[in-house]
Amino acid sequence: MANQDFEIHVSFKHRIRFTRGAFSSGNELLSELLETRGHSKVLVFVENGLKSHFPELEGQIQDYLSEVPGLRLTGVEWLNGAEEAKRDDAVYLQAMSAIERHHIDRHSYIMVIGGGAFLDVIGYAAATGHRGIRLVRFPTTTLSQDDSGVGVKNGINAFGKKNFIGAFAVPYAVVNDFQFLHTQPELTRRAGLIEAVKVALVKDREFFEWMEAEVENLRALDEKTLEEAVQRSAIHHARHIALGGDPFELGSSRPLDYGHWAAHKLEQLTDFALSHGEAVAVGVALDSLYSSKVGLLPVEDAERVLRVIEGLGLPLWHEALEFRDMKQKRRVFNGLEEFREHLGGELTVLLLDELGHGKDVHEIEEEIWESCAEELKVRALATTTV
Repeated sequence: MANQDFEIHVSFKHRIRFTRGAFSSGNELLSELLETRGHSKVLVFVENGLKSHFPELEGQIQDYLSEVPGLRLTGVEWLNGAEEAKRDDAVYLQAMSAIERHHIDRHSYIMVIGGGAFLDVIGYAAATGHRGIRLVRFPTTTLSQDDSGVGVKNGINAFGKKNFIGAFAVPYAVVNDFQFLHTQPELTRRAGLIEAVKVALVKDREFFEWMEAEVENLRALDEKTLEEAVQRSAIHHARHIALGGDPFELGSSRPLDYGHWAAHKLEQLTDFALSHGEAVAVGVALDSLYSSKVGLLPVEDAERVLRVIEGLGLPLWHEALEFRDMKQKRRVFNGLEEFREHLGGELTVLLLDELGHGKDVHEIEEEIWESCAEELKVRALATTTV
């Protein structure tokens, strides 16, 4: 009996679009973007939190899609979002029930409008319903527009671990509609900028220096400056996913996860009271300072990173870093083991060897890292008492 190997090549198009008022009359972006096959159905999921800011949104969606030939809106479902939606499978199952109830098939579209966690849950439902339904994402927060919303990951938390259950699936399209961006709470908008800082640190020194120069405008949430930061960050993230050679993360190198191993654990340790953006700010601060302590990054460059984080009004430290287990070991270090498991066996953590460029290492010296945590604690507490 002859054994044979077959190569299966699959091509995806990752469409990233920027607009304002996607469902406004006269905006042709969606009508030109969507392909129809006869009468394609559309099911829209919207995060409940948007209802107070956009009470007319459902009507706008209905009016807009009714004018697109070949599309038929079957319903608009409002579901709970935020990190709570990912705690278990409740919202995921509600979405799956709606997909079945509206008879959505693989020639249909699912649209999802909401923050990163909501996109994760509904994206998981779209990826698993009928083994894959075309998904159009409308991220609404800074963090989802400049990072997670333009990615290819979907999932929910389980067993006390972030994103333990999920699927990789390239969305049909991502529409960054700036109409949603500026209605978010101030801290949500500022905290999401840490992902732009992160991608600049690992991909583009010039972008980091632009953010450094514009930090006051970014902190003030100047609309033009915020939108430019979001757009540049989103393109960097999407370009790495599409052209970086490992879109579904089969390897161990995760440059876009810079600062995230500690961040994910801090979220868990605070029962997600600490937002993802704030946790990543702490993680980036720690790993940047650690990079300098082990001789990779010039000390003055690490200081520049810390000043930008502070300039955005984001934390460098959190008291959850002090939590210890029965053996008096910092519980945050359990995040290293979980990160290693997530990577598939070998611990690989990106550090900085210059602004705009990273270097993979395979171990973290806990004593040095602890000294970084203590230094940032002193700095943070001194700032709060001034």
